[in-house]
Amino acid sequence: MQTLTVALAQIAPRLGMFDANLARHHELIEEARVRGADLVVFPELGLTGYLLQDLAAEVAIRLDDPRLAGLAAATEDLSVVVSFVEESADHRLFIAAALLEDGRIRHVHRKLFLPTYGLFDERRFFAAGDLLRATPSRLGAGVGIAICEDFWHLTVPQLLALDGAQILINVSSSPGRDLAATNEVGLGTATSWRTLMRTYAQLTTSIVIFCNRVGVDESISFWGGSEVIAPSGRPLFGAPLFEEGLFTVEVPLADLRRERLSLPLLRDERPELQVRELTRIVAERAGLAQDSTADDLAETGLDVALGDAVREPIGFRRGGGK
Repeated sequence: MQTLTVALAQIAPRLGMFDANLARHHELIEEARVRGADLVVFPELGLTGYLLQDLAAEVAIRLDDPRLAGLAAATEDLSVVVSFVEESADHRLFIAAALLEDGRIRHVHRKLFLPTYGLFDERRFFAAGDLLRATPSRLGAGVGIAICEDFWHLTVPQLLALDGAQILINVSSSPGRDLAATNEVGLGTATSWRTLMRTYAQLTTSIVIFCNRVGVDESISFWGGSEVIAPSGRPLFGAPLFEEGLFTVEVPLADLRRERLSLPLLRDERPELQVRELTRIVAERAGLAQDSTADDLAETGLDVALGDAVREPIGFRRGGGK
């Protein structure tokens, strides 16, 4: 395969309406097939909507659910990434994304990092995944899948690339925030994501695919702006903001080989150095080893010297009285 045709399904899922969203997925998969797509990517929780809260359990599915099997059956000679709420055998709920290929589930990724800041409260309703793997694919290149917040943590794209991923796919439900004319596109969220995508593409010399949803859940708007970035960090395509649609882009796979030969960053990475230093850092942060980077006069387990001011808890004073 010399050129990869990617179809970005920048959709507006209907909150909590699994069957309606499922039907939409089937429609767009067939439309993408007619357009000659090799890979179709849907956004985070495209089968359910994002702001589910207590609806999460009602729309959750097991991996053996016949509706997921039906989607997989629609992927003959095609690769499709879909996202949903997965219920595990022990009844935990995960935000998950699956790579479906040639009629079967090839790979499932469970969201690793669940934001609990700003308007996000994912940890209240979902469990965090604890496995990160790249997977081979029918596309002739290794694929690494991440879900939204996962890409705000440097380790995720790096580990996926070191594990063999040449195509990094991030599916997202990113709400639009920070509207300001001073930003590149008048939307601070979009500017931040675009910076991340270009940086990860260049540092991992990988194709980066970002598919973000549009529409509104409970007054929260999602901005779209899905993108495909070349391994050099050059943007190949950017979808419109706030506009639903199926967008296709041609990606030359030869760019991967050329970029990795001319800029051998992955070859020169030193994971053994990371493992050694991370082992030390974990032990020091857990108090199992002396903190080698703390102040010389710091008390054991603290990063500050004894002479530094320590604030008393608000509402208390010496002697135990209030």
